[in-house]
Amino acid sequence: MSLRRVAITGIGAITPIGVTRDGLLRGLRAGRSAVRNVTRFDPTPFRSRNAAEVSDYNAADHLDSKRARRLDRFAQFAVVSARMALDDAGIRLESEDRERVGAMMGTALGGVAYGEQQAEVFMREGLRGVDATLALAVFGGSASCNVAIELGVQGPNSTNSMSCASGAIAVGDAFRQIRDGYADVMIAGGAEAPLSPLCFGAFALIRAMSTNNDDPEHASRPFDRHRDGFVMGEGAATLILEEYGRAVSRGARIYGEIAGFGVTNDAHHMTAPLPDGSQAARAMRIALQDADLSPGEIEYVNAHGSSTPLNDSTETLAIKSVFGEHAHRLAVSGTKGYYGHALGASGAIEAGICALALEESWLPPTINLSVADEACDLDYLPGAGRDRRVEHMLTNSFGFGGINAALVIRRAS
Repeated sequence: MSLRRVAITGIGAITPIGVTRDGLLRGLRAGRSAVRNVTRFDPTPFRSRNAAEVSDYNAADHLDSKRARRLDRFAQFAVVSARMALDDAGIRLESEDRERVGAMMGTALGGVAYGEQQAEVFMREGLRGVDATLALAVFGGSASCNVAIELGVQGPNSTNSMSCASGAIAVGDAFRQIRDGYADVMIAGGAEAPLSPLCFGAFALIRAMSTNNDDPEHASRPFDRHRDGFVMGEGAATLILEEYGRAVSRGARIYGEIAGFGVTNDAHHMTAPLPDGSQAARAMRIALQDADLSPGEIEYVNAHGSSTPLNDSTETLAIKSVFGEHAHRLAVSGTKGYYGHALGASGAIEAGICALALEESWLPPTINLSVADEACDLDYLPGAGRDRRVEHMLTNSFGFGGINAALVIRRAS
């Protein structure tokens, strides 16, 4: 059986810079960071006190009260962003073969923050005070399972928990399901709601997060010489992937195509990347091979750009390894300066940003990049976006445990 093309026909987003597809785009165009001092809990015990919170999400605007009570914040994000994406795609599920429609999501921590909250209830009130839905809320698989239940879709379903690459892996796995003929439509993305004291404190404990507490808007600064760690965020993004021919036949708006996917592991360290970036580079090469593209055909890279000292310089090294001299002709941007690092949701958010960049013929900037780092010497679009029509782009997502994922996204022909 020949491989099938895979279109992106819908985008749903819940992010600190905007809720809905249009809200995300407006936030990107505004060019301002959503990072602030934490308000969800008292951060004073921690070295790091900044986060990117989703402040304009209200469950009552999207879910009836009974449904909202049964879903913790992370699962709400998954379900609501999936519904947004379906609406954006204009797909009516009642006319679909629901066994050919699936859901794949990614999350690093799943419902752990909700479990932490319920543990406090248990200590105060005993077992009778604990929410009866707890056992069903904390596991990561509740993301794709609740999406399937909410929408009644019975096709391929999974939630991966591959740290900060989870969202990209969910999109890549969903792409393969359609490409290889196992599904016609896939609801794919990532969701994360990790802002609770223990979850936040665990990352502060290993000194992975920025301590620029006096200037939170500039705390996340990918590729800048003064970057000192990532900023934790929350949010979700879901894409609707669809077999290309049926998307064309129903007159769908096609943002672009997923053309290639690659994933590798450093097998090196739980937090530090492999110093030579070789496995991150191999993930990019696999994605390019999968898309049947040469490195010279890529015009833009949406970088993982976590704003950590090791990651940003290693990613730069990996990009130069893959693209050679062409690396200095690439436009590269890291968008986490806007919305922090939403862990397992980040890769899906950034795949959605790439799809919007194709439609808008506009590449988002790397905000907060003001002092060049000699180890990060590519064209990172500092400060301002760039009007540019590109045909092929690549997005990277790297995570704890050494996981590396890359997606190739191209303009629909």
